[in-house]
Amino acid sequence: MSNKMWGGRFQSTPHAIMEEINASIDFDRKLALQDIAGSQAHVAMLAKSGIVTHEQADAMGAGLERIRGEIESGTFTFSRALEDIHMNIEARLAEIAGPDAGRLHTARSRNDQVALDFKLWVRDTIDGLDVQMADLQRALAEKALAQAGTVMPGFTHLQTAQPVTFGHHLLAYVEMLSRDRGRLRDARARLNESPLGSAALAGTSFPIDREMTARSLGFDRPTANSLDGVSDRDFALETLAAAAICAVHLSRFAEEIVLWTSPQFGFVTLSDAFTTGSSIMPQKRNPDAAELVRGKAGRMFGALQALLVVMKGLPLAYSKDMQEDKEGAFDALQSLSLCLAAMAGMVRDIEPDIERMRRAAGADYATATDLADWLVRRLGLPFREAHHVTGELVAAAAMRKVGLEELTLAEMQAVEPRISESVFSVLGVDKSVESRTSHGGTAPANVREQAQKWLDRLGQASNTAATLSPVPSH
Repeated sequence: MSNKMWGGRFQSTPHAIMEEINASIDFDRKLALQDIAGSQAHVAMLAKSGIVTHEQADAMGAGLERIRGEIESGTFTFSRALEDIHMNIEARLAEIAGPDAGRLHTARSRNDQVALDFKLWVRDTIDGLDVQMADLQRALAEKALAQAGTVMPGFTHLQTAQPVTFGHHLLAYVEMLSRDRGRLRDARARLNESPLGSAALAGTSFPIDREMTARSLGFDRPTANSLDGVSDRDFALETLAAAAICAVHLSRFAEEIVLWTSPQFGFVTLSDAFTTGSSIMPQKRNPDAAELVRGKAGRMFGALQALLVVMKGLPLAYSKDMQEDKEGAFDALQSLSLCLAAMAGMVRDIEPDIERMRRAAGADYATATDLADWLVRRLGLPFREAHHVTGELVAAAAMRKVGLEELTLAEMQAVEPRISESVFSVLGVDKSVESRTSHGGTAPANVREQAQKWLDRLGQASNTAATLSPVPSH
């Protein structure tokens, strides 16, 4: 027989291929708890508005609670023949509550129902991701405070540029995550309008109270246009865009961890907890957690691009294409959650090789800019002339295969006679980083201040978050 939930118009069953392409229950079962919450709010509103009796509402509400328990305990049976999570729950409610269950769908459609469920899921997931991002920020700030004076090379073009501190480097990612959290908060604020009551596309003739259902579900207001209410997927696109940018940040950091843990760099080590071995090379310790964070970024980018392509050609209001909005979003946001958990674990686990970092920071004439700045400050040279003089001194040191600080005063004065003995006070890496006291600079005092500010701002919210698990897939 045809699907009894919608099949009055149809006299035969769908072709097996049609059932296969049409069914979404294999993935939209993740929306089960959101679907029940939306139905409970809808039933309560129907009763208050006099559309159903309180007795009917009580029966449906009790049935929905029973179904929630079955889903949470794993005893609920999902049927592909019923297509999606909405039909599965409604069919089970009919078994529990009898004919009154058929009143649940009064004044709503699967179109506004799925938009509501998906919004609720995205909103819940954003809240979980924000907690995880705050935890990663805290892990980074704690490590930055502990390593505020640890000198390492700063790079441009992946070439040694100037000395910085490890703490300063870590705080750069705290700033990135702050922007990531801001983007997600913005997305959450914009999505927080309830589509429930938009019905199929035109609203309903029943005297519903959309303000009531919006409030009971934690929305700021109902959507103002029923066509937009059922066809909007901006909330998913914006969240995926924010997730993709965060994935870029995590991937960049992961790439640095991969480089830093290599023998060629040797800046940091990760314990057995976040590395794996080789099946053939017993000496290997591979930073697989970081590599997987780097790799999973591609899944997040792909989900955003896929949904953009799905939506770009759709007329108003709902089209079945929009069933493709969920799988990619589910995968991308749960992947981001897993990456955040892995990255927080690695940050807490990572141990810097302080001496090796410091030696690398002084290599390749990393204090050349400090010398140029000294020539400007002490001798009054224009910076471009100071840059040229410093370049000659670097060339002289390179010819002798020594560091700048190993040139004699006489060798320096042969290039610029006014150079005095005090020049050597700026050529060490420690002096270099200590001098970078401008706002946002790498000086250890700056780093300690900024790290503590972040820890104070993050407060106690993440104190128990060290073992935060990824957002559950439900």
